[in-house]
Amino acid sequence: MNIIYTCLTVFLLAFFCVYSITPYIIKFAYKTKFMDNPNIRKVHKISTPLLGGLAVFTGFSILAVYIILTNLHLFNKPITGYLIGALIIVVIGMIDDKYGMNPLCKLLGQGLSCFVFIYSNDLLTLFGPAYITVPLLFFWMVGLMNALNFLDNMDGIITGMSGILALGFYAFSFISKTPALAPQSNFMSLLSLIFAGSVFGFLPYNFNPAKIFLGDAGSMFIGYFLSTMGILAGRLAVIRLNNNLYYLLPILLLSYAIFDISLVSFTRKRDGRKISQGGKDHSTHRIDNAMGSPKVTALIVYLININIVLVTILVFKIQSDKLLIISVVLFATVFIFFGKKLDQIPITIPSNQMKTIKE
Repeated sequence: MNIIYTCLTVFLLAFFCVYSITPYIIKFAYKTKFMDNPNIRKVHKISTPLLGGLAVFTGFSILAVYIILTNLHLFNKPITGYLIGALIIVVIGMIDDKYGMNPLCKLLGQGLSCFVFIYSNDLLTLFGPAYITVPLLFFWMVGLMNALNFLDNMDGIITGMSGILALGFYAFSFISKTPALAPQSNFMSLLSLIFAGSVFGFLPYNFNPAKIFLGDAGSMFIGYFLSTMGILAGRLAVIRLNNNLYYLLPILLLSYAIFDISLVSFTRKRDGRKISQGGKDHSTHRIDNAMGSPKVTALIVYLININIVLVTILVFKIQSDKLLIISVVLFATVFIFFGKKLDQIPITIPSNQMKTIKE
């Protein structure tokens, strides 16, 4: 009962913290003209505040600092590095939201955030020598930051989706807990609950019709959280079961984000369009074109991710290598089939990408 009370308290504190500060962030965004203006590749029709990432990160960091000081009475290297890495990516995102940023500068900022996390959590030799481990972890983290940035294209999609995945990471860390692994599992549990509370506290303002957007700061912070939790979850599972195969678990858990960026990259490359150029051709846009409702689209994405979380937790709980492999192959097959069906749905191609096709 004490554990349930503590977890519920942490979650609710984060929820109400972000829920309470977001209206003030909205007012601040209007005063500072920190707005997202509509254009041909965007769904929204009116200028909308673009500081949602600041609201989520502020609530997350306040609760993280408070809970850590209250329960642990200190900041160790992993915790400090985690929060510094998150702060770096939020600052980079806010600069990009306000002024725009050269892609190389943005990549360097993402890389710095990755390195701070990897170094502070002693992950330099996770997969063997550093020259193998570091590039793999950079690819994973930067890839997911950009995947979530790409997927943040409709009201409430990644806000609700990431909250569901965060609860999945919490359930995973709770199941993984042993006396020897308590520090690592407690670290994941606290951050997962705080993050879930934070994004769910923001969701009422971000669900269709959105009063405020996450912006690059918010979407990349969400990508940072999910990618880092994936790394920590993979390490925890492998240590717990003494089986490197369980590095597949975070890939399974985050498979929808991987599916969306893969679908977009493949179809744009096939059609002669720039992969990095924004457009209305994501899985969410295609679902919305078929269903005719952004709200229904968001609920479908939530349902898909709830199923993914439940399957991942079940696979880990049963601890069957065969079931893990079958689940990964099955989801890959389903997503390939789903992608083919979505590819048949008509989409709107922005004029800036039409030029690329003609060239």
